[in-house]
Amino acid sequence: MTDLVEQDTRAMSVAVTKSRYQSEEFSARLRRRYAAERRFRIAGMLAVGVASLMLVILLGSIVSKGYTAFWQAQIRLEVTLDKQHVEERNYTALVRQALYAQVPAATDRATRRSLNDLLSSGAPYELEAMVNANPSLVGTTQTVWVRADDEIDQFMKGFIRRDVPESERRLNDVKIAAIDALVANGSIRSTFNTTLFTAGDSREPEQAGILGAVVGSALTLVVTMLLSVPIGIAAAVYLEEFAPKNRWTDLIEVNINNLAAVPSIIFGLLGLAVFLGFFGLPRSAPLVGGLVMALMTLPVIIIASRVALKAVPPSIREAALGVGASPLQTVTHHVLPLALPGILTGTIIGMARALGETAPLLMIGMVAFIVDIPGGLTDSATAIPVQIYMWADSPERAFTERTSAAILILLAFLILMNGLAVFLRKKFERRW
Repeated sequence: MTDLVEQDTRAMSVAVTKSRYQSEEFSARLRRRYAAERRFRIAGMLAVGVASLMLVILLGSIVSKGYTAFWQAQIRLEVTLDKQHVEERNYTALVRQALYAQVPAATDRATRRSLNDLLSSGAPYELEAMVNANPSLVGTTQTVWVRADDEIDQFMKGFIRRDVPESERRLNDVKIAAIDALVANGSIRSTFNTTLFTAGDSREPEQAGILGAVVGSALTLVVTMLLSVPIGIAAAVYLEEFAPKNRWTDLIEVNINNLAAVPSIIFGLLGLAVFLGFFGLPRSAPLVGGLVMALMTLPVIIIASRVALKAVPPSIREAALGVGASPLQTVTHHVLPLALPGILTGTIIGMARALGETAPLLMIGMVAFIVDIPGGLTDSATAIPVQIYMWADSPERAFTERTSAAILILLAFLILMNGLAVFLRKKFERRW
């Protein structure tokens, strides 16, 4: 009798449970949950799509404006290297005479003055450098290609229209007629702009290059890396492996985390007051830039290194200590090698951030106009982001495309560094 009652009770319970999960209310609740999940997925996909679209538009805008900077118009001249002019270093007269010979119709003084603007102001220096490299050329006639003026370059690239009234364009009819004559006899060509990669800054767009900024950024990063990497890793190892857990270490950890979120210009103000104002270090020097960047990068490296050290399983430490290793041997022989991929990744990302920073460098004077390529840590220099800022502020149209080209070069460096971080993480990563 008791068994029959228990069987009936169990059957009723199953019936009640089955009916509850098959009820309309439960089904409606289930449909609402699935619908909410679908809406969440769609919202996520839309967010990723919008972000990707914005990224494509940004990169497309930069590339469309900057790719033309990698090409430069040049003019062919048949230059007779007269000995008298060479001895007098009057190379300007030589290139102008060669240009007048290319346009025989230019006989009056006004027309020839307009023709002078077709050539870059650096053309005589190019000719002088060629003669200095090979003095045996004196007395001969040589075919040379010299840089055209930036306005001629922009006209050849289609950025200056000829179908507008003469008063509304930067090139008059005489110059355009001369350009047409040079194009007709094949004396103008567009070639790869090596000056962009081999020269320092200049007020003339066709003579401006980014090599000085690249060298300045490299020297700054060397100082940053030499200071921030060993100090950052040592601090992380001490805080994670050796420091006692008390209120002082907690206070230090909180301050390190807060420093990672401090605006970068604050570090620039600190560098201005301490390194320039108190220690009297030279302005615009990569040494000071590296010191400021090291202060800014240290919290990032410490935090990333601590996360990498925490990721090493405690069993590794316990096993090493169990076989008689000292705490220092445990860390240096076992923990650090296993945490190295994460430490390297954090370090490279910190260096990439330092490479792209502008505000701290503005505060310590690395925004100056510097033509020469820096040769040491105390020479005046600028950096790639600052060079971009300066070119973007220039009124000439040719500097607009050079600004975009410099951004592309900076992006290439950042992508390369982030790619290296991913490669190192994949290569040395160990899973447990």
